[in-house]
Amino acid sequence: MSMRIATNTVGAVLEQYQRDLGELYPASEVRAIAKAVFADALGWDQARVLLDREAALSESELLRVYMPLKRLRTGEPLQYVLGRTLFHGLSLAVGPSVLIPRPETEELVALIAGAGLTPSRIVDVGTGSGCIALALKKHFPQAHVTGTDVSADALRMAAANGRANGLEVEWLQQDVLDVDRQLPLADLIVSNPPYVPRAEEATLDTHVRAHEPHLALFVDDADPLLFFRVIGSKALAALGVGGTLWFEGHRDHIARVPDILLQQGFRTAEAITDLSGAPRFVRAVR
Repeated sequence: MSMRIATNTVGAVLEQYQRDLGELYPASEVRAIAKAVFADALGWDQARVLLDREAALSESELLRVYMPLKRLRTGEPLQYVLGRTLFHGLSLAVGPSVLIPRPETEELVALIAGAGLTPSRIVDVGTGSGCIALALKKHFPQAHVTGTDVSADALRMAAANGRANGLEVEWLQQDVLDVDRQLPLADLIVSNPPYVPRAEEATLDTHVRAHEPHLALFVDDADPLLFFRVIGSKALAALGVGGTLWFEGHRDHIARVPDILLQQGFRTAEAITDLSGAPRFVRAVR
């Protein structure tokens, strides 16, 4: 005969999360979400959540761990509900005006950091939360780093993230598609631009499609490489000889980008696979 779990215990909270979120996420992801809530709300690590399933929680503690559920039930991403995420060792505020940084973008930062470069001027095009710009400033503290974005709301969040992490980055509102605007001079330019064709919108997870900013996600089906071509052209003018341009892009389209960059005048350009073995990044040398 199984014993009923008291309603004020850790185990009861975990069961409630499974009931409420089980149709939205796999069971393993629901467990990860619940553990993240315990860490954020109560400061508990994963081991404590697992070992103290029968521990009773106070009314205040129950309120704090249950509060996120209402928003999570709607499919709102956990990072938006908690208001922050971790990226390359930085704690960053995130909200609906910026994309949630992806693991692939952390891979891109790691590639740049491990490439043996010593840049003095870095430009991050389409900076969003500022995740790439701030991570590169942390790795290259001597460099002057500029993050550009078309969205004023995104830049406000990026600037707040810079202040919170004690990293000085210049933030610049700029539409990279504006033919009259050029990129700042640099010896390293990086971009994770919009690259998901509109035709693929229905294939995205609901919590991405319904909550993350479409301006930063989607590009017109007729020209999925628009941003890569425009940024490549502007980067060619902004980079000195030997400067590098780095991209993250769509696994089905990024392999076409090196040829575009070579035709524009870059000396070398290559596609690089991500940890899953799919083409994901481009490195080009001016």
